[in-house]
Amino acid sequence: MAILIDETKRVLVQGITGREGRARTRLMREYGTNVVAGVTPGKGGQSVLGVPVFNAPQEAVDSLGKIDISVLFVPAAGVKEAAIPAIDAGIKLTVLVPDRVPVWDAM
Repeated sequence: MAILIDETKRVLVQGITGREGRARTRLMREYGTNVVAGVTPGKGGQSVLGVPVFNAPQEAVDSLGKIDISVLFVPAAGVKEAAIPAIDAGIKLTVLVPDRVPVWDAM
């Protein structure tokens, strides 16, 4: 089995300013995950738990350099619209967390 994440991977949290995003970011950092940025449209310039927040994944990559993984804590209806900009920004692995994601959006 391949190991996709370790302490060297740079992680972006999409939806970091929401309840789940904030709570999971705290837990990920406690376990040693290298969370380097967060994204919530319209909330760029803020900071959550010491993590800088950007408006879009491309802004985070432009500011911080390569990001390896994006984890999405967004409502199911917005998963596709959140994942595509992360992929377009060159992030190779996206982790989709929400329930009830439409099948065709996940494929």
